[in-house]
Amino acid sequence: MIYLDYSATTPTDPRVVEAMLPYFINVFGNASSAHRIGHQARFAIEQARETIAGVLNCTPHEVIFTSGGSESDNLAVRGVAWTHRKRGKHLVTTAIEHGAVGKTIVQLADDQGFECSVLPVDPCGKVRLDEVSDILRPDTTLLSVMYANNEIGTIQPIPELAQLAHERGVIFHTDAVQAAGQLSVDVQKLGVDLMGLSAHKFYGPKGIGALYIRDGIDISPAQTGGGH
Repeated sequence: MIYLDYSATTPTDPRVVEAMLPYFINVFGNASSAHRIGHQARFAIEQARETIAGVLNCTPHEVIFTSGGSESDNLAVRGVAWTHRKRGKHLVTTAIEHGAVGKTIVQLADDQGFECSVLPVDPCGKVRLDEVSDILRPDTTLLSVMYANNEIGTIQPIPELAQLAHERGVIFHTDAVQAAGQLSVDVQKLGVDLMGLSAHKFYGPKGIGALYIRDGIDISPAQTGGGH
């Protein structure tokens, strides 16, 4: 078989499978449990968090594990919107976002009293920085722009967009699901506040993702009560 759909998903690298197997068979404890197997599981999770933080060039506590890219993006968008709604309810995104961002913002606007502005893109799928600057307002709390588009491959100027947002006091989120494994995801160089990732796009397993949340950025949780 010749597989040509790597932008949709990748096979799990055999080395990843080998590294994961012990945690299905032997070290299967609940990472919140106060016994040896639980401690071993917790150690493995924190070790993985440190590894990812090293790739992202951030601290481990800025990395939150999720079930995938869609959850990461939903958590970022909804979390910022609700936490900062007293300051403003204006959310900005682009016309070519993944539904995890685009539909989430539209739903917030349609059902929960937020206002959504959608940036157009040029024939190559890029946003124009001058149009971004014009659309940001004093009540804008979030600008969300995809790093690399999953359909046409357009790469957005993320550092410049993040700088524009910060100059106006706006939180900047990027969906980097399609970029990870292909482009740098150094959050210090990108300047992002939040960034969503999904393991299955770069030879990891399905069902696991991550959300980078810059230290100092507060967001509302999507679930409560777990304690972990």
